[in-house]
Amino acid sequence: MQKLRQHPILILLIINIVVGLLTFRNYGLSWDEPLFYDYANALGYAYTPSEWFSGNFDLENAYGASGTDHANRGPAYILLAQPVVSVFESFGIDNASTWHLVNFLTFQLGVYLLYRLAKKWMHPFAALASAALFAWQPLLWGHAFINPKDPPFLVFFLGAICFGFEMIDAITQSDPKGLRSNKHNLAEKKPLGSIFLAAFFLGIATSIRVLGPLAGILVGIYALGKFDKSTAVILIKYFAAYFVLTILITFLTWPYLWTSPFQKFIEVFGFMSDNPTQLPVLFNGQVYKADELPRRYLPTLLGYTLTEPIWLLFIAGVTIGFWKSNNKQRITLALALLWFIVPSAYVVFRKPPMYDGFRHFLFILPPVFIFAGFTFEKLFTAIKTQWIAIALTLALLAPGIFGALGLHPYEYAYYNSFTGGTSGAFRTYETEYWLTCYKEAVQGFNEQNAQLFVKREPYIAEYYANGNITIHDYRAEFGNIQSGDFVLINTRTNEDVNTFKDAPVILSVQRGGAVFCVIKQVP
Repeated sequence: MQKLRQHPILILLIINIVVGLLTFRNYGLSWDEPLFYDYANALGYAYTPSEWFSGNFDLENAYGASGTDHANRGPAYILLAQPVVSVFESFGIDNASTWHLVNFLTFQLGVYLLYRLAKKWMHPFAALASAALFAWQPLLWGHAFINPKDPPFLVFFLGAICFGFEMIDAITQSDPKGLRSNKHNLAEKKPLGSIFLAAFFLGIATSIRVLGPLAGILVGIYALGKFDKSTAVILIKYFAAYFVLTILITFLTWPYLWTSPFQKFIEVFGFMSDNPTQLPVLFNGQVYKADELPRRYLPTLLGYTLTEPIWLLFIAGVTIGFWKSNNKQRITLALALLWFIVPSAYVVFRKPPMYDGFRHFLFILPPVFIFAGFTFEKLFTAIKTQWIAIALTLALLAPGIFGALGLHPYEYAYYNSFTGGTSGAFRTYETEYWLTCYKEAVQGFNEQNAQLFVKREPYIAEYYANGNITIHDYRAEFGNIQSGDFVLINTRTNEDVNTFKDAPVILSVQRGGAVFCVIKQVP
């Protein structure tokens, strides 16, 4: 009990993990998962010495069945997660559910890191409230299971900032003379451990996505704020080690870079900066190409897909945080604010292709919740009665909790009451765009003896189909569809409306008034 009081974040993590263990099997495979996990299975080839010296070593074999799509996507997360997945699979858990559990546990590391970073500026219980608000956002809770790309990048980017700041603090607070004169000085060990952690998280973040170095830039600016005559030599010395370690970790965990590291990194950076995709995106009732969305796309989704109290808490927190801090703390808070502002401004003004909500930019969210923590701290100080403070905190967390319960296991399709909830957003904005509803649809249809033509990504439906159903690719085998056959269609960009629009719906997966996918019978 004393440990829980000293480390209240353990309470939140225990609650989250227990709920996750009870529900992780409920989530269906998402659009991006199967081929990405095939990439994970193939990666071992790149790290097998017997293959290196076989005389036939070919890196293309390490990219899986979708090498042209995934080779230039850094695999650091799936490389680290694959051994854990294998252990869990040995207990008889199916592959998809195992990955969902590991993804979710990785997100809990992010919850802890947000709490740890928030504690730099505020009381632990305010940091706990901030972490709970973050963890219990339906958008993030849902993605935590089904998305092996964006939440892991968020986690390692967050870790790179958290441990990067701690690294600079450890270096500048150590005794420079002691470090130079006594190699066994205890003060030396602390910066070295911090350097490794900071470099590890930054290296993995960079390997996952080329935006990772932004975290290193923010850490570098933080170091400049600590730079003076007494710390100059030691900062330069250890920052150089941090830089080299980061590059080494990035290189080791990203086989695509092995043949030409600098050239290929620049190539990937250019590709990711202007992703040429033209996927259709439903936004504000219209279908746009991903590269033609209006500037208001990200601000609108930020306003509608997070719970109602977030932005009020954030704006108040920014005011309180800067007002209560001294000049040195304000510099650090300004860096946290830049973490949110710079990528957001890039999206608004540069207008890169966007799709699947703003999942590629989930990593900008932690500062929003950290600043919300200042508002919690102010409320806790102003409200002297403990039970009232607890009740108010629960009230602010309630929209996320009830939103998640009502949508489970499609929490990531959440929209708040400003747009009428997910039901109100249906047919106006993308909701269940990653097709995880195929699991529920196919399992509900498994008693039929039927031919099922799947409009998109039939391999997802095939994973859940039993021997009664024969799965076909609708687009490749359209000419073979006969009267009496069945068609599985998702509602992304309202595809279900125009596909066999007069055919009767015999099964529908929905939450409230929002339909996620349907099975129709061909007349």
